[in-house]
Amino acid sequence: MQLFKIAWEAVRQAFFQLASNKLRTTLSLLGISVGIFCIIAVFASVDSLEDNVKGSLETLGNDVVYVTKLPWMQMDNSKFWKYMRRPNPSFRDYKYLKDRVHNAESVAYSIYLGRKTVKYRDKYIQDVPLVAVTDKYADLFSLAFEKGRFYSYSEYHAGANMAVIGHDVAESLFGSLDPIGREFKYKGAKLRVIGVIEKKGNEILSIMNYDEVILLSMPLAAHVANLNTRFFFGGGNLMVKAKDGVSLDDLKGELTVALRSIRHIRPKEEDNFSLNNMTMIANMLSGVFGALNIAGFIIGGFAMLVGMVSIANIMFVSVKERTSIIGVKKALGAKRWFILLEFLVESVVLSVLGGILGLAFVRVIVIFISKAFEYHIYLSWDNVVWGIGISALVGVLAGFIPAYSASRLDPVEAIRR
Repeated sequence: MQLFKIAWEAVRQAFFQLASNKLRTTLSLLGISVGIFCIIAVFASVDSLEDNVKGSLETLGNDVVYVTKLPWMQMDNSKFWKYMRRPNPSFRDYKYLKDRVHNAESVAYSIYLGRKTVKYRDKYIQDVPLVAVTDKYADLFSLAFEKGRFYSYSEYHAGANMAVIGHDVAESLFGSLDPIGREFKYKGAKLRVIGVIEKKGNEILSIMNYDEVILLSMPLAAHVANLNTRFFFGGGNLMVKAKDGVSLDDLKGELTVALRSIRHIRPKEEDNFSLNNMTMIANMLSGVFGALNIAGFIIGGFAMLVGMVSIANIMFVSVKERTSIIGVKKALGAKRWFILLEFLVESVVLSVLGGILGLAFVRVIVIFISKAFEYHIYLSWDNVVWGIGISALVGVLAGFIPAYSASRLDPVEAIRR
């Protein structure tokens, strides 16, 4: 009960300090607010970025191996042009792996056909990316559909004049009309829409921007587009998903044997392909996220140091102004810990108020960024607890010396002052 009275008195005194010395207290708390803002803003940004990246990695497949010309990590720049002379992943590679790799749950292949012009009635859309894909592509990447569906087995193998389009393409071509079943023209061919991919928005990592793409089946693309098209990085994309219970290392081992066989690579020759997976990127990014958090602590730490000194000054002034009151309390029997705790609580309250103000600033910035840039960023409860906890710790450190000096005052000398 006595502790409660001490705490309540300290809280009341802290708010009295705010009310009686508004300018001094506000300037002092500003350092804490800025420090908490820097630290928690970085935490919130990194957490949101990390969640976005992890979500993207899950979509791209943590259990998927990508067959490419270039290695994603630890690439020797001196070998860049050597890598570029490697053969592109081909449709022939895809068919061979599909039939021969037993550790694969599914194998998919896609090839970028370039940016094309499509038409619906009197509406034209230019520079729309067209991509030819195989039948397991949607399953491998777990594509979600806003409307409609992906190709069925018979539609795919028959090369039916059907297309799957992105959310933005559907809006641009058809506006408020239901796109499912409607036909648009590409190079004179009429393509019927059977599916609209769910809007992805601003993803950090993605194989492509699905909002703006048109997907064609590979057999259909062979009739309406040039599958031998070449760009700087060339060729198609070959992806292999591991079966449940099969490790990526086991899958990579089988893929290496299969690809060396189909490409007739001699035993002493090195591979002319690279096997990559998203775990490589995740491991690299985890170090980046850790470094960003440390940077937030360092930047915010300087501001917190300024705030700590400011609060310590406030508490020293508060002790000086209330010296006679402290003397009376001690003369009436107040213990040293009573005085110490009273000033410590007051310091913590002032510091936490500054921390709450800093968190409020972070919240405003988070809302603004989310609405202005359509990027999902949030302030988690963990970050709120961190902010308040750090503020309280700063309050204890800043207030201890003034509180200790107050508790050591001689009651007679204190009353005389």
